[in-house]
Amino acid sequence: MKKNISRSVEMKATAVERKAGVRNAPGRTVRQPPDYQAVVGLDVGDRQTHYCVLDLDGELAVEGAVATKEASLRVQFEGKARMRIALEAGTHSPWISRLLLELGHDVIVANPRNVRMISASDSKNDPADARLLARLAHVGPELLSPIQQRSEKTQVDLALVRARDVAVQSRTKIVNAVRGIVKSTGLRLPSSSTLTFARKAKDACPKVLRSALLPLLRVIEELTREIELYEKLVTKKADTEYPETKAIRTIYGVGPLTALAFVLVLNNDRGRFQRSRDVGCYIGLRPKQRESGQRAPQLGITKAGDP
Repeated sequence: MKKNISRSVEMKATAVERKAGVRNAPGRTVRQPPDYQAVVGLDVGDRQTHYCVLDLDGELAVEGAVATKEASLRVQFEGKARMRIALEAGTHSPWISRLLLELGHDVIVANPRNVRMISASDSKNDPADARLLARLAHVGPELLSPIQQRSEKTQVDLALVRARDVAVQSRTKIVNAVRGIVKSTGLRLPSSSTLTFARKAKDACPKVLRSALLPLLRVIEELTREIELYEKLVTKKADTEYPETKAIRTIYGVGPLTALAFVLVLNNDRGRFQRSRDVGCYIGLRPKQRESGQRAPQLGITKAGDP
């Protein structure tokens, strides 16, 4: 039978509280018990989320799996004693972390780039990953290199920038494919900007390839119209909702798109950057470090930030 998280955790928490009740003798420092009653590791999958619950002594209390849905996670964690919950950053981590915070838990979102014990493990499976996350969160949260998730509004606004980027990349791939198909017949399409490519390619398209290429050219025209609409939406959002982008746009070559993306990437808590140089490090514009003994080689930038 499936164990009940609440009952197991509460029984363990009571024992821990009794251990923590040490008399405050004169001159003696008493360690205060933590403000959570259990440590949980979540290995989040697209359909299922495996969990592992440890008590405050690091002993296994209960483990299992739930559906990766808000309703299922609410049933499992709502109304329970406060827990420290660790999960890796991923597609589902933004909404799951916000939900667990709303339910009153302490949430740690681990940076997967720095938790190589999971990704490089020879015995990688979902229950084992959940146990490892729980144990790392129990020993020391700093081992997980916690990251700060964006707010829901910032995530939604960034989706506009990223959706436009998908449309631009799709159009570029189709343009390159059309040019390549024509070159394979020994011909060549005239050079042109992406905006006018479809119109010029229609006129220069070889007759034998028209049935194959005209549908692709119509898709390019439609994508171009949608990209123009995206750019209007981006400009409107930058002007109306993010007035700080106006100062950034005074830099030569920086338009609404770059300014809005820059502001949104840093928008959670800009106060966490003590110096302006820290922003460059945050988005990966700093040299890699690989010092060893007397050697300190010059390396390229990390490119570890949000692309």
